[in-house]
Amino acid sequence: MPAKSTPQIRLLFLFIYLLAAVVARAADQQWLRVSSDHFVVLTDAGERKGHDIAARFEQMRAVFAQLLVRSKLRMAEPIEIIAVANHPEYSKLAPPGNGNSITTGFTLQGADRVYIVLDASYPESWRAVERSFGRYLLDYNYPPTQAWFDEGFVDYFASLYFTPTRAELGGDAGPFSITDEQNGNGKSRSFADILERSDWLPFPALLGMTHRREDTPGEKDLLFSAESWMLTHYLLNRNKLTETGTYFGLVEIQRIPPAEAVAQAYGMPLANLETAVKEYFHSLRPKFMAASESTPPGVAAHSPLVQELPLPITTDDVASSARQVPAWEAQALVDEMEVRIPERRSTAVEQLRKLVANSRNETSIAHRALAWAYLEQGEIPNAFQELNAGVTINPSDPWTRMGLAFASYRSGEKGARVQGLANMMESLHIVVTRYPEYAEAYNLLGWARLAGGGANAAIESMRVAVGLSPRNEDYRLRLAEAYIAAKKWEDAVAALERLKLSEDPQIAAAADKDLHEVPFLKKFGVLPADAQASKPGATTAVNPGAENAEESAEAEPEHTPAAQASTPQVDKRPIQFLKAKLLAVDCSKAPEAVLKILSGRKTLRLRTSNYESLLVLGREKFSCEWKDIAVGVNYKAGGKMDGDLLSLELQ
Repeated sequence: MPAKSTPQIRLLFLFIYLLAAVVARAADQQWLRVSSDHFVVLTDAGERKGHDIAARFEQMRAVFAQLLVRSKLRMAEPIEIIAVANHPEYSKLAPPGNGNSITTGFTLQGADRVYIVLDASYPESWRAVERSFGRYLLDYNYPPTQAWFDEGFVDYFASLYFTPTRAELGGDAGPFSITDEQNGNGKSRSFADILERSDWLPFPALLGMTHRREDTPGEKDLLFSAESWMLTHYLLNRNKLTETGTYFGLVEIQRIPPAEAVAQAYGMPLANLETAVKEYFHSLRPKFMAASESTPPGVAAHSPLVQELPLPITTDDVASSARQVPAWEAQALVDEMEVRIPERRSTAVEQLRKLVANSRNETSIAHRALAWAYLEQGEIPNAFQELNAGVTINPSDPWTRMGLAFASYRSGEKGARVQGLANMMESLHIVVTRYPEYAEAYNLLGWARLAGGGANAAIESMRVAVGLSPRNEDYRLRLAEAYIAAKKWEDAVAALERLKLSEDPQIAAAADKDLHEVPFLKKFGVLPADAQASKPGATTAVNPGAENAEESAEAEPEHTPAAQASTPQVDKRPIQFLKAKLLAVDCSKAPEAVLKILSGRKTLRLRTSNYESLLVLGREKFSCEWKDIAVGVNYKAGGKMDGDLLSLELQ
């Protein structure tokens, strides 16, 4: 007779079964990095899901270009996408809080890059970040505008919906949860509902408002957003984008009052424009109401056929590649995102420390992620220690190098002596080689050059940063300060006069202060002692033995402590800048290249020892086939007709 099973034996078998299930799940779980032309998706949801998410972002990017009639879009801040296979794991990553903004996806705007995190178990999780993605693209691809256009455009873009054959836009961006200030009860309102039930803001007031909608909007915020949405809706569907560009040129550059600018740009008084927009809304109202009535509560209504666009690309048209990522590397990449969320930081740091403690799991990713956590806490020495360890593992990793640049910047932010300034510039050249449209890398390079006294070189870097990020007034202010340092007074005053009118009070105050100092600097060459001491970078000299400050900024970069073998020799030749025509390139001794440059009647031959590491602006990479192209060059003269090329910008 068989022995009866005891509870202990049953528990043992249950434990073995559960352990086997966990092991099987771990074996099945694989992390991949799926790459398309413009996006990289880290996911554990499988290659097909990763491809589909990357393809949706490629489609959104293409539709945005269609709306703004752009042949090329800038993505001047790198984007990292993480797509998690199941909702419980996603919930562990999302910032604490409630609302539709994080139920299926969220955007994390960092100082160095943008993270987009999605719940891949939800079929259209990418729709949760349409609005923030539209804002990102608008910031880098459209000149500064009034708040109503920014709000209206991103809400219009956030209605983007894909069918197998077309892209549809223009549906209501609601519902929005609003707190009733009188009784504290929550209620849900759509844009169409708000416009139907509210007294509209007069258009002179609408066009004069300066704020953006908050994450937890109130009734007044949503009325502003709803009207902005409908005004932009009207302009886009009535093909008035060209006139809108003219309008912003009048109000933003010429500073013409909005009412007068509307009359000039659109050929009608402002009151007539307001009437036309209201009539346009009422013509669409039945469609919005029908969509709202057929949509379950709490779900964004989809209003088809408001605007249709042919699909610029299908998901199958998007080419992608995938590579498997080891579990410890994937963990480090996820933790690197989490250290940027204050509530998740401590857990992420604990996991990262475990990774770096095991030599088999140690990566430059884990070290650079820990360094970022230290930077957030102001622990600069610890950050440098982690970053140097990361460089030892992978000297060419651009994000470790970007971390070194941020650490150097933080070390000299308040006028203290900058740590590793030349090394910072070397790191940033590695970064911009990998990400040639990375605005913040050029901004930090401009800061480093300015801190080291290289005003002319700083101007070139800051011009690139401003071109890549036209709305960033911090960049424009730094460019103005570089103009002052280079004694380009007219350029400085023109930039500062515009910044003095900024809606950002800190930018406006700094510009006004600099404007008052320009005449003194122009006359005497220096500021009074008390003002000089307060200027950024005033005590950041890194090579006091150089013959002049420009040479100090462009001295051969120092190496990190892990790689340093000897003290580098300083090249004391001054840097020269030239706008010219590139006639031809000789790559017969590759990777060395000699460029034939024509300036006026003078022909120069400028040499680079390795064109693959040359800093090239305006193109993704160097080409030996270039000829008859307008260029700007930074170089150090060798003789009267030759020299060493430092950077090349194609006009």
